[in-house]
This record gives sequence, C-alpha cells and structure tokens, in this order.
Amino acid sequence: MRNSFKRAVALAAGLVLLAGCAAVGPEITTDYDRSADFSQYRTFQFMSRVERGVERSYDTIADRRLISAVTREMEARGYRRVAQDADLLVNFAVSTEEVEDLRTVPSSVLPPPWYGYRSGYYYDPWPAYTYETRIDRYERGTLFIDLVDAQRRQLVWEGRAVARVTREAREDPGAALDQAVSGIFSSYPFTAGPASR
Repeated sequence: MRNSFKRAVALAAGLVLLAGCAAVGPEITTDYDRSADFSQYRTFQFMSRVERGVERSYDTIADRRLISAVTREMEARGYRRVAQDADLLVNFAVSTEEVEDLRTVPSSVLPPPWYGYRSGYYYDPWPAYTYETRIDRYERGTLFIDLVDAQRRQLVWEGRAVARVTREAREDPGAALDQAVSGIFSSYPFTAGPASR
C-alpha cells in the first residue's frame, strides 16, 4: 500500500513537471537604440517584400499571420498602421535550423558483484556512477522583428524569439507564431507618442 502511494505521488509530480516544461514559451531577447526618441513615433507600416529580401511576389500564410499579430501588438500600444510615410518600418523574418546538442550526464551503474555494505565505494572516482553522452537532435525556429526609423533608415528596436519546433507548433503554426510575437512585444517598453507634435 505504501509503495503504491509513493508511486502515485511520484507519477503526479512527474506529470506536473512535464506540464510545466510544455508551458515554457520561446526564449525572448530584445534590444533598442538608447539614443532614439521613441516619443516621436506614432505610425508604422511593413517593409515591402523587396525591402525584406523576399524574392517571391506574394505573402505566405505565415507572413499574413505575422503581419496580423504585429499589427495587433503595435495598435495595442497606440501606434497607427498607415500605407505610406510611416514613422516606423516593421521588418520580420523567420528561420529554422537543425540543431544537435551533446550532453554528458551521470548514469548510475552498480557493477556486480556488490559485496559488503558500501564495499569499495569510498575512493575517487566513485565507481557506482559512470557518464554517458546523449545526443538531442531537433529543429530550432527563430523569429526576428525589427523596428526601423523610417526617416533615418536606422534600426531602433529589435526582438527575437527562439524555440524548439515541436509537433504542436507544426500542427498549429498560427498559435506558435502568435505566442512568439506576443512574447517579443511583452518586452517592448514604449507607447506611441502624442497625436500632435
């Protein structure tokens, strides 16, 4: 009875830990130009495909999702999207890469025969533990969002989200992109300047 209770508690703790790991979002980093006067920015527009270095003549579904999510975040901070003559230009890009992480972890091995109480376990290295190398191969995705001063053509703010591309992200890419954009803008410290200068 006692062993089954301990197993149940261990299983519940493991499920909570896995749920916590699954809820972890992308790694977010941002930076901005401390010399820029963000109070002067009120409007924004997206860079054209040519300016973004895109050769195709159309926006992908992912492009449209990103444009929508960034527009939502910018408008929530008081900026107004315009077709031309904006104060800020928005650039974005998505990239993926295959990653291989090597980790050395301890592996408990009790070498038989094990005679006596703690026999032979009081010297270095402790022979009850060996080390093994594990290889973790996965796809990593990165989303970049840049805000550029349109008049000076100078980068004034940048955000980046990096995360493992999971099966859930492949099945519902819209939610993954939305989470990444929201995470990036959660670190954006500014709001649009006053309507009149």
